[in-house]
Amino acid sequence: MTSTAGATTPDASPVKLWVMAARPKTLSAAFVPVMVGTAVVYSHGGFAPLVALAALVAAGLIQIGTNFANDYFDFQSGADNEDRLGPTRVTQAGLIAPKAVKRATALTFFLAFLVGLYLVYVGGWPIFVIGVASILSGVAYTGGPYPLGYHGLGDLFVFIFFGLVAVTATYYVQASSWSSEALVASVPIGLLATAILVVNNYRDIETDELAGKRTLAVRIGPRATRWQYGAMLLCAYAVPVVQWGWMGGSVGLLLPLLSFPVAVNLMRRVASAKGAQLNEVLASTAKLLAIFGVLYAGGYLL
Repeated sequence: MTSTAGATTPDASPVKLWVMAARPKTLSAAFVPVMVGTAVVYSHGGFAPLVALAALVAAGLIQIGTNFANDYFDFQSGADNEDRLGPTRVTQAGLIAPKAVKRATALTFFLAFLVGLYLVYVGGWPIFVIGVASILSGVAYTGGPYPLGYHGLGDLFVFIFFGLVAVTATYYVQASSWSSEALVASVPIGLLATAILVVNNYRDIETDELAGKRTLAVRIGPRATRWQYGAMLLCAYAVPVVQWGWMGGSVGLLLPLLSFPVAVNLMRRVASAKGAQLNEVLASTAKLLAIFGVLYAGGYLL
C-alpha cells in the first residue's frame, strides 16, 4: 500500500521543502527543556538571558540537524520507502537530493557547535562534553555503525538527551552549578518528549519490522507500546504532584494538571487510532509537551 500521509506537491518552493525537512512540529522537544531549565534557574535567582537564548538556539539546531540526519539515513537504510505512513520525508520522496540533505545535516550541526562554543566559554568543559555528545547522538540515532533507533535504544536516547541532559545543562550553564530540583524537573519533560517518539514508532511498527528497524515498539509489540505511552504520560503528571505534596514545592507546580484532560484524550486516541491516523496523535503529543512545559515553567516563575 502506498501512503499519501503528509504528501506535498513536487513543485513546492525550496524554502517550504527545507522547512518540511526540519519538521518544525518536533521542535517543542528542543525548546521546552530549555524553557523549563531556565524557569528553574530563574526561581533560584540565576537567570542569564543571553545564555538562555544561546541554549535555545543550540538546542533547536541540534533538533533540526537530527531531523535532517534521520531523513537521510532512514532513506539510505531503506527504512523510508513508498509504504511510509508518516509525514513526507523529503529524501525518500525525491523532493531534495540525498547529498543536499547530508550537507544540510553537517552544516546544521556545525552551526550548533559554533553557538555551543559560547556556552562552553560560559559553562566550561562539562558543556563541551554535553554538546559534543548531543551532536554525536543526533547522528548516531539513525546513522553510523550502530544506529540507536534501529536497536531499541531510541526511547532511552530521547529521555536522556531531551529530558535529563537538556534541562539540567540549561540550569548549569546559567547558574554554574548543578541542581537536584532541575534534575527532578527534567523527568516529566523527558517522559513527554519520549512519548512523541513512542507514537511515531507505534505507527511504524509494521514497516519498521519489514525494514529491519528494531525499535522498542517493534520489540515489545503494539499492546505493550500503548501501555508504555499511557504510563509515560501518567508518570509525567505525577512528578509535579510529588513535588508539591512530598517535596515542599510551590502549589504553582500543579499548573500542568490543567492540561491533564488533553493527556487522557490522547491516551484514548492511541488505543483506537491506526496507521496514518496516528500522525495527528503524534502532532498533538508534541503540542501537549509544549502546553505542559509552558504551565510547568509558569509554576516556577510564580
